[in-house]
Amino acid sequence: MNHNNHPNFRAKRVTRNYVQTIQAPPSVVHSLICPVKEAEWLDGWDYDLIFSDSGFAEKGCVFTSRSAGEKDTIWLITKKDNAAYETVFARITPDSRVAEVTVRAEDGGQQTSRVHITYTITALNEAGNRFIENFTEDNFVNDMKFWEATMNHYLETGQAL
Repeated sequence: MNHNNHPNFRAKRVTRNYVQTIQAPPSVVHSLICPVKEAEWLDGWDYDLIFSDSGFAEKGCVFTSRSAGEKDTIWLITKKDNAAYETVFARITPDSRVAEVTVRAEDGGQQTSRVHITYTITALNEAGNRFIENFTEDNFVNDMKFWEATMNHYLETGQAL
């Protein structure tokens, strides 16, 4: 049943997948998938930690992040599996979209990881539909390659790119 004020609104949904090669074992990569640690390796990462018992990524951890021209995105870690090296986030950008983000690292051999990243984004309104229209495969791959290069640079040098 549609209770919003736009009876003709049809939510768009898109899923994008990418596999990164990271020059570190899965346990190291998994530990860096964390809002606090991310500030060390991802230049421009702008966040506020709202709640975490440990002070780092854990199931139930809540944080927000900022992007120009939008309301703060609210993140909730719904799964943090330290045995499978998997982290799952639910994220809501108010007045736009909701997304599930999964990051899973697996052993790639020779002290490397294959990192499987999946984004499923669902529009909440027409603004969200427009976001999804711009969330092209090319744009997604470019973002994933930047993240990959940045994490590898940090692991090599201890510095953000």
